[in-house]
Amino acid sequence: MSRTLSAPDLSDAAFAARFHDVADAAAHTDGYRPFNEQALLDARSGRRSPQLLLEGEDAVGAAIVGEGQIALVVHPRYRRRGHATAALRRLFEDEGGMSGDLTAWAHGDLPGARTLADRFGFSAVRTLLQLERPLTDADAEASPVLPDGVAITGFRPATADEPGDNADWVSLNALVFATHPEQGAVTEADLAARMAEPWFDAGDLLLARASADDAAPGRILGYNWVKIEPGAPLGEIYVLGVHPDAAGAGLGRALMLAGLARLRRRGCSSVELYVEAESPGPVRLYRSLGFTDRTVDVQYHRSPR
Repeated sequence: MSRTLSAPDLSDAAFAARFHDVADAAAHTDGYRPFNEQALLDARSGRRSPQLLLEGEDAVGAAIVGEGQIALVVHPRYRRRGHATAALRRLFEDEGGMSGDLTAWAHGDLPGARTLADRFGFSAVRTLLQLERPLTDADAEASPVLPDGVAITGFRPATADEPGDNADWVSLNALVFATHPEQGAVTEADLAARMAEPWFDAGDLLLARASADDAAPGRILGYNWVKIEPGAPLGEIYVLGVHPDAAGAGLGRALMLAGLARLRRRGCSSVELYVEAESPGPVRLYRSLGFTDRTVDVQYHRSPR
């Protein structure tokens, strides 16, 4: 009979190695990562609990649970044996029935995930598109057309002596994504956690600024944060945002072109991004720039019982 092994976070090297072995095997078979970045950050910080599903001494699955969220994957070698069903039943029992609001992402929205969702009373509430396109030398040579009085600069991290752009970026991001349940809740502490990641480069967070005098930088009107994992040929449009006051002036397209150029100049041969299917404006922009569908993620919700 299978059992679970929990850890307070992923600081235990042996536990983390087994956890990532399961996740990497699933990513290799399915073509996409089973846990999103926020879930992994939460598991590393102890905000949510990482777990292994064991059969004997074999790790047959992995999960991240807590704060009303469930992320679960079964190792490809052990699928279709009832492990996911057993793991969810155990999670409900161990967490006191988990009777509050619950959400779970199905990366790839595989048929098995839909079956599990229906079995445990979850309903689909959000659809996230993963889009991709190749990058060429023409992208590196693109010249974005910016509104008058606007320039694109790099991000200035806060220091002991200078406030930098941290607080201003967090405020603008919260405004742009005020209705987004994850991105709109990013705090300065969350920003600092991402800046501590090995992939962070301040030059990859492109800011569109209004003109200013020499004494102070201009107001941030928009941003395009691009991301490159160390050694990876694949870049990501991590998050793109434009201040509502600057909407309709072509700033989003200009920032996108600047981001694509940045990724190509840094050696990326392709680029991916995630966008809410229910956001027609951004979806149109990305498709007009040559992005095509790669896969679909679906978020499921289970109401309190």
